Amino acid sequence: MSTNKEVLFKGIKYIAWALPLFFIGPSIIYNAFINKANNWHYLVLGIGITACFFAIFLTFRGLKTIMQSLFDGNK
Repeated sequence: MSTNKEVLFKGIKYIAWALPLFFIGPSIIYNAFINKANNWHYLVLGIGITACFFAIFLTFRGLKTIMQSLFDGNK
């Protein structure tokens, strides 16, 4: 079995984009809860939650892509 390196690097890129979002998303959510008096509270909270979900999505997509590169071979 050989590893498809192009697909492997694509999966690593997905995870590399997800890593900063794992820190940015909770920071934005924390900022939204600290500034409840602000009128933009719900918008900032929505952006933070979206960033967290997008980080999880990119992680699963990256892991799926890496698994395809390792186990599918040269298909």
